[in-house]
Amino acid sequence: MAFRDGPFENLKVPLAWTAAVMVVGGIVAAIMLLLADRPQAGADDLRPAQAAFDAAAGTSSGVLAAPVRWTGDAVDYVKGYFFAVSENRRLRRELVEMSAWRDDALALKNLNARYEQLLGLQTEPPVAMTAGRAITDARGPFARSRLLNVGAAKGVRVGNPVLSEHGLVGRISGASGAHSRMVLLTDVASRIPVMVERTDARAMLTGDASRSPRLDYVRGQDAVREGDRILTSGDGGGFPRGLPVGVVAKGVDGSWRVKLYSDRTAIDYVRVLLFQDFGQLADQNALNAAPLAGLNTAPPPNPAQAAAIQDVATRRAAAAQAAAERVRAANAAPPPVPVAPAAAAPSQAQPTPRPAAPSPAAPQPAPTAPDGGGE
Repeated sequence: MAFRDGPFENLKVPLAWTAAVMVVGGIVAAIMLLLADRPQAGADDLRPAQAAFDAAAGTSSGVLAAPVRWTGDAVDYVKGYFFAVSENRRLRRELVEMSAWRDDALALKNLNARYEQLLGLQTEPPVAMTAGRAITDARGPFARSRLLNVGAAKGVRVGNPVLSEHGLVGRISGASGAHSRMVLLTDVASRIPVMVERTDARAMLTGDASRSPRLDYVRGQDAVREGDRILTSGDGGGFPRGLPVGVVAKGVDGSWRVKLYSDRTAIDYVRVLLFQDFGQLADQNALNAAPLAGLNTAPPPNPAQAAAIQDVATRRAAAAQAAAERVRAANAAPPPVPVAPAAAAPSQAQPTPRPAAPSPAAPQPAPTAPDGGGE
């Protein structure tokens, strides 16, 4: 229905009156705005008018701002509808990029957690350590070894234990300046003295190229049970005592096996214990201290005991000086004069002179045959 067909088709508004009303309304609004911005000093009589104008302006502003907001929302909706395809493509690209960042963040988080566990690894008593990384893996039918990127330049020596964040991994079998060779516990050449934590029973952890090395030479009644923890015993001085190794399990062949703690994660980041012998764990200053050092600084119990100790010391010094004087006198005395032997007594029998032996150059007479009694 057209506007002219409605109830207001006969309504006529004079153009001049309409323009006049709009001009008057604009002038009134301008005056009220000027009054609202006028300083407060000296305008106490206009405060009610200003308050009324502020209330009316706030209401009208809210009413006029609502269509603007609705128009903006409608425009955004229409734009989103028409540009949904491009927006979807953009979001897909961002999702792919964020997926890569998420994977990197998870990898760094796991690596950081392993670093924290390695740094938190402590021994009792403390032993110096150096961190390294396994760079190559040597595998064979019997050999199990790794090449580490730390060597003699960091203090690594043959025989040093190697730990991961979970437990013992192996030992160093060779070291150069910047690299070293680590033999795992599963290698056939690996022999580690261990003990059962529950019973303190001793055993030998023997590698046989399987994932779980054998537990040999166990002695004692009920010395090992399934689930017992295995630690290094420290026997032989090659390993510190108490390093975690694994848990006892029953093998399919009926022998005792050890599930290694180091199998929980990949063996890539390790720490090498710079352990040579138990002598480095002891306090050398405490061992070299005098046993009676405390008595030398303590006051004597009583004067009589102090005098007796002084008398004994004086006598020992005098005896030592006298012995030294005797030694010097013996060294300074002239050597004794040799005495000629006395003449033999007449009654003493003189020895009978022995006949001189014939000269080897003189001819010897030929032996003659005995008479035979005729020709």
